[in-house]
Amino acid sequence: MSNYQRSSDSKLVYSTDVGRIKEETAQPEVVGDGNVRVRPEKKGRGGKLVTVISGLPLSGNELKAFAKQLKKRCGGGGAVKEGNIELQGDHVDIMVEHLKKAGFDAKRSGG
Repeated sequence: MSNYQRSSDSKLVYSTDVGRIKEETAQPEVVGDGNVRVRPEKKGRGGKLVTVISGLPLSGNELKAFAKQLKKRCGGGGAVKEGNIELQGDHVDIMVEHLKKAGFDAKRSGG
């Protein structure tokens, strides 16, 4: 079943799903318990260990700038992917301590 709907700009919109078309919001919703999780991850990375930091209440350029600061702190590389910061190497304990000093409720999770 297909629907033809008109948006507020009077443009014809085609949708194959039933229901309303969801409008995009400027800020993504922060979902979670308010804790920042720091975990080591090895799966799917060719055996290399990566430290993943998730749950930070930052987005966009703020998250990228904070990731740059963390990469400098641990002396390695990394990236921001899907709202998580990935740092090359095993830096879990260092990052938990650094995040707590920065005012975040950071916890170690995983292995």
